[in-house]
Amino acid sequence: MSARKSPKAEASALRAEIREHDRRYYELEAPTVADAEYDALVARLKALEKAHPELRSPDSPTEKVSGAPASSFAPVKHARPMLSLDNTYNEAEIRAWGDRVLKNLPPGDQPLYILEQKLDGLSCALTYEKGRFVRAATRGDGETGEDVTENARFVGNVPLELKGPGIPEALEIRGEVVLFFEDFKTINEEEQRAGREPFVNPRNCASGSLRQKDPQVTKRRHLKFFVHSYGDWKPDHAFPGHSAFLEGCRRLGFSVEPFTKAGSIDEVVSSYNAFRDEGVAKLPYAVDGLVVKVDSFAQQKRLGFTAKSPRWAVAFKYPAQQATSVVRDVEFPVGRTGAITPVAKVEPVFCAGVTISSVTLHNFEEIERLGLHLGDRVLIERAGEVIPKVVKVVERKKGGRAIAAPSKCPDCGSPVVKEEGLVAYRCDNVSCPAQLRRTLEHFASRPAMDIVGLGDSAVDQLAGKGLVKDVADIYGLTKDQLLGLELFADKKADNLLAQIEASKAKTLDRVLFALGVRHVGEKTAETVAERMDLDALLKATTEDFQAVPDVGPVVASSLHAFFASKAGKDLVARLRKAGLTMAKPERVIAAGAPFAGMTFVFTGALTKFTRDEAEEKVKALGGKASGSVSAKTTYVVYGEDAGSKLKKANELGVKTMTEEEFQRMLP
Repeated sequence: MSARKSPKAEASALRAEIREHDRRYYELEAPTVADAEYDALVARLKALEKAHPELRSPDSPTEKVSGAPASSFAPVKHARPMLSLDNTYNEAEIRAWGDRVLKNLPPGDQPLYILEQKLDGLSCALTYEKGRFVRAATRGDGETGEDVTENARFVGNVPLELKGPGIPEALEIRGEVVLFFEDFKTINEEEQRAGREPFVNPRNCASGSLRQKDPQVTKRRHLKFFVHSYGDWKPDHAFPGHSAFLEGCRRLGFSVEPFTKAGSIDEVVSSYNAFRDEGVAKLPYAVDGLVVKVDSFAQQKRLGFTAKSPRWAVAFKYPAQQATSVVRDVEFPVGRTGAITPVAKVEPVFCAGVTISSVTLHNFEEIERLGLHLGDRVLIERAGEVIPKVVKVVERKKGGRAIAAPSKCPDCGSPVVKEEGLVAYRCDNVSCPAQLRRTLEHFASRPAMDIVGLGDSAVDQLAGKGLVKDVADIYGLTKDQLLGLELFADKKADNLLAQIEASKAKTLDRVLFALGVRHVGEKTAETVAERMDLDALLKATTEDFQAVPDVGPVVASSLHAFFASKAGKDLVARLRKAGLTMAKPERVIAAGAPFAGMTFVFTGALTKFTRDEAEEKVKALGGKASGSVSAKTTYVVYGEDAGSKLKKANELGVKTMTEEEFQRMLP
């Protein structure tokens, strides 16, 4: 906002802007700003109203829950208001909240905190009478929501009849409706095949799926509901606190997300950091932080509420994963296979803990799908360590210049070609310097030959001075050559040469992946190397490669083209001469190999193992772990809230088992 505006004018403008963003988010499901940008607007308005109390208004967005019931659904009055949570974004803010909690409790009355995942979905209230499901409503404006009863019946884990002892006469249970990542991906693929605009994120998709006019659409979307609170429970329950309430909900048949306990704000901060660094990436659904709640209901009652939020609960959010920025330019870097990947240069913006100035556009078909032009304002998304991407255009620049594929390679000037049936544009020059640099970087990367010290800068100098013309030249480097480069002193040169020497012992699967054969990833390289030694690779026909499990005609053709070519054979010979052993990988198989000939697929949220740990156990017992379900799959092992893979297994008649049943199979 302009510094020249008076506080009154600025507050008025902020309220109008926030209300418009609310309309776009809740009613149109087409937001034009990221969550963090919206929160910043609200925070600024709060600060103005605090500094100038005369500006406060009962209808201000700071005093009301955002959102309004849509006119296309019947209104439903909530048993009591569905409030929103205040947000904290860093350690200082969560500690300040903890201080306020302690200040409003009797001295020495230390609270126990409950930490739940802050699910990024759609708030929903379910009403039960004598244990039977009778109604579902969205949050709406907090007082009144939308009747989505018929659609909620098709949310897979919503119990239509409660079970167990202690079923209340009347119950309004509250929670979040979410969509798992694998189902979101499937839905967007279907939307694109049908020529429709894909959903921006799982939250928007979940919202649109629950608010459908056709309940059958909701049924196909595989939504899930997780409990987080309640609006009414009659007769009154006897739970002492929130954790006991959640366990009670689990006994009634509701899905409850995992939660942890913390005895202090120090423990809250520690859990937040650990979950951010290690837990979030393993989840099958989207979260944007943790919700911290005082466990004791007696303490909650003493702490009370503001007009909009409970004082005993707060959202401890992670750095924003979405932001908006303006596309200023597009660059066209060349990859190791010659593929040209457009990269947008945007106005620097802070997102998910880092400042972003470059965003991938994937390919030119994606640019066309987005309708992207220079000068457009776009929504950017960054999940964890994933490269930031453009999700959609939120504001088009009038007269913005279109973005077209280059006709010549930006690096070497050779013609750019587009192969029939493929998306990518490629530089047609196999000697392109850019391709060489990317090939060397890939060869030295951790999942390939793992040559520490041979990074971007070293590769640029080695290739730029002509010391390395292909990957085999790496093994002919001398200390004198390295010392002639700007980057290397005596010890650093010795370290790199030692890393290069150690890489000679890498097994065939690592070398095969490192060679960068088109379409051959880590798992394919591992599968092929387990069945063929190096001599067999050099002699294999396309049919031989295609006989390897999970190797289709495209991959088989690519493998044959590499190993049958003179260039491929010469490169392998030079690597052998340099001393690379390229031995077949030896997997330690448990005695008796009880899983020999079996293929396992894991799906859903596993609690006993990580996905990688479970797959390693299968391989160690002689079996195979796959990422997709087919008629040849032996077992599908499912965790809580499994999605489309479990459904496909049932359709194909593939045997399924729980994680506990799989654990009992292990020796």
